[in-house]
Amino acid sequence: MNSKIKFYQTIHFKIALVFALMLMLTLEVVGAVFVRQLEQENLNTFKQQIELPTYVDSSLAKQLSRTDEKAANRQIKQILSEVKNNNISEIRVVDAKGIVRGTSNASNQDVVGQRTTDEAVKNTLLNNRSHTENIYDNSSHNRYYVNVIPLVGAATNNVVGAVYLRANLESVYDSVNGISLIYLSAALVTVVLGLGLAVLISREITRPIEEMRKQALRIARGDYSGQVKVMGNDELGQLAGAVNNLSVRVEEAQESTDSERRRLDSVLSHMSDGVLATNRRGNVTIINNMALQMLDIDSEDDVLGKSILDVLDVRRDYTVRQLIDNSQQQTLFDLNVDGNDMILSAYFSPIQRESGFVSGLVCVLHDVTSQQKEERERKEFVSNVSHELRTPLTSVKSYVEALSDGAWKDPEIAPQFLKVVQDETERMIRMINDLLSLSRMDSGTAKLNLEYVNINELFSYILDRFDMIIKKEEDPKKKRYTIERHFTRKDLWVEIDPDKFTQVVDNIMNNAVKYSPDGGVITARLLETHNHVILSISDQGLGIPRKDLSHIFDRFFRVDKARSRKQGGSGLGLAISKEVVNMLGGQIWVDSVEGKGSTFYISLPYVPYDDEGDDWD
Repeated sequence: MNSKIKFYQTIHFKIALVFALMLMLTLEVVGAVFVRQLEQENLNTFKQQIELPTYVDSSLAKQLSRTDEKAANRQIKQILSEVKNNNISEIRVVDAKGIVRGTSNASNQDVVGQRTTDEAVKNTLLNNRSHTENIYDNSSHNRYYVNVIPLVGAATNNVVGAVYLRANLESVYDSVNGISLIYLSAALVTVVLGLGLAVLISREITRPIEEMRKQALRIARGDYSGQVKVMGNDELGQLAGAVNNLSVRVEEAQESTDSERRRLDSVLSHMSDGVLATNRRGNVTIINNMALQMLDIDSEDDVLGKSILDVLDVRRDYTVRQLIDNSQQQTLFDLNVDGNDMILSAYFSPIQRESGFVSGLVCVLHDVTSQQKEERERKEFVSNVSHELRTPLTSVKSYVEALSDGAWKDPEIAPQFLKVVQDETERMIRMINDLLSLSRMDSGTAKLNLEYVNINELFSYILDRFDMIIKKEEDPKKKRYTIERHFTRKDLWVEIDPDKFTQVVDNIMNNAVKYSPDGGVITARLLETHNHVILSISDQGLGIPRKDLSHIFDRFFRVDKARSRKQGGSGLGLAISKEVVNMLGGQIWVDSVEGKGSTFYISLPYVPYDDEGDDWD
């Protein structure tokens, strides 16, 4: 946050203010002590200046001891008139009875002969103790110093009276106030000069701090190019050097972090497995593209912040704690994405700090659909092979046992039993040969003898063999069928393996013959389109249910298992045909309507061959 700092909020203002306050406090304390001491000294000096000489006190005591009051009063007046001290406002002489016997104030001679009312004088006469005090006269608004001194007779050593002395203190306080005013003015000038000097000094102190603040803001914005100027080798200079070093270290750390993040993003983006990471509450914080594809999620914004239990749809089966406790164990999830069943294996691993605190969870998703499918197919394949081999073996065993029990002696039964044994044995040999062919194709060891062949002539030759079978068949109970041909007139030369291609067409034609009704028509077509040769064989048989179309080329798959096994099929013909066509670089597929028949298509790559451009010598 880079908000504007007001002047009174700055550090150099605060430093200057503190310095000025400390200076003012120091001057205040020193001034108070100084003024107090000056006042005390001036008062002491003033008191010394107004003290009456000892001979005056003795003379006044002597006069008060006389019995002739009038003569004594004249002498007292004479003695007081001889006291010349401008600081003394008034001197009164009071005898032991409290009667005022004289005063130095010419305008106040009426008090002579009157009894005094001053309590200080009375206490002095009574206690024989001096009394001093400062009083304030409300009428004249002046401060006075009052000193009452007892007078003791020389002969009797008793109190014969007292002297009341009053002096005006305004001259003393005027002098102290003048000196205080001078000191205050000097102090104010000193504070102003000190404040200015403190501002300059504090600005010099805070200038490196301001530069370090600007550098920190640049670092926060990601700009590491600036450097703080090192003013000296003091604490601020060392701090500036530390900030520069920090800037370099932060830049290196940021570059390393960015590099690691880019590398991690690249790894996550190109991983074939899905990866999700969560915080300690189980909410998703990271998800890669593969995980989005596996879970059929459009954007990572749709899942960030959501619970991994909801993303994987396992809230009913697991909790976040269970996923952490079951880490390092494989968990399978069945998902349905766009109508396709998908099986994902999930491995969960907790994200732990060195202290053991779990700060999150990592989930790695792996698509095991194909592995699971292959495992199921392998099990089904083993089961089918076992079943297909067990049936003929059981028949062979039964007939061999019957022959062993004596059936071989019967000239009518023995040949029939041997014929069954021979047929079942040949059936097993064909099945094993088919399995060996498929095994070689799966392992990639099957070899193709490729050559350019006129596909029109080869296809016609294969169909001619089936026509000959019909003509040679003399049994009226055998099924009759007709083959119709619709071929292009153009000669199509295709690079294929003639033997394996013949095997493919034989498999399809045999199925067409098996499942066509008596008197049915089998239609064979051959045409050229888009650099491909398309062959098709259609029958008018029972057709294939729609639910079985996607499995028709699976191994050992039969639409009608009982009828196919009765007719001698092994369930491997179409599977072998698909593998052969794939090896030739083509495709094979089927269209069928249940109850109306099926059409098998074979597409082979074809490059037109023009022999007019060749020169023969």
